[in-house]
Amino acid sequence: MITRERVEEILKEAGVLLEGHFLLTSGKHSNKYLQCAKIFRFTKYSEELCAALAQQFADDRVDVVIGPAMGAVQMAYEVSRSLECENFFAEREDGKMTLRRGFAVTPGMRCLLVEDVVTTGGSVKEVAQLVKDAGGVVVGIGSIVDRSNGKVDFGVPFRSVYPVDVAAWEEKDCPLCKEGKIPLVKPGSRKLPGTK
Repeated sequence: MITRERVEEILKEAGVLLEGHFLLTSGKHSNKYLQCAKIFRFTKYSEELCAALAQQFADDRVDVVIGPAMGAVQMAYEVSRSLECENFFAEREDGKMTLRRGFAVTPGMRCLLVEDVVTTGGSVKEVAQLVKDAGGVVVGIGSIVDRSNGKVDFGVPFRSVYPVDVAAWEEKDCPLCKEGKIPLVKPGSRKLPGTK
């Protein structure tokens, strides 16, 4: 089992943790942002972290690992490699998560959904519904970083390699906005209504 100290060492070496004033995908603001996509620039880090996550689901008889959208394509691949199973990824089409490129969940298929960072779990919940609508079984949700502060409930086991408590505020409550010294940055890949 990977230690918290080792995970933090990897996050620092990979330049994952950013500090400033960030607009999160959830719409909240934060003074810290974990750019987990940077982990996947380095195969030695992604392999180690994804293997640690896969180990937590080793007894769940996973048939396929599915990553929502582009941010979890490499992660789904790495986790599935450790679990020795297939991997898919979902994509947004007309604003809705969908399986394309010949990927299909069949009735009874045991699916593990993975995401690099979970804050509210919105994308993962969309993919979970996609799996259920196809008759598949969501055996669990896995993430490298859990920044939900224990508030997200998927209705299935949720496990992460690195649970972390990072402050996040609604725009009206954001102390950084009130100070007005640090400009707001949207570092993620998904655009929110009303953002550029």
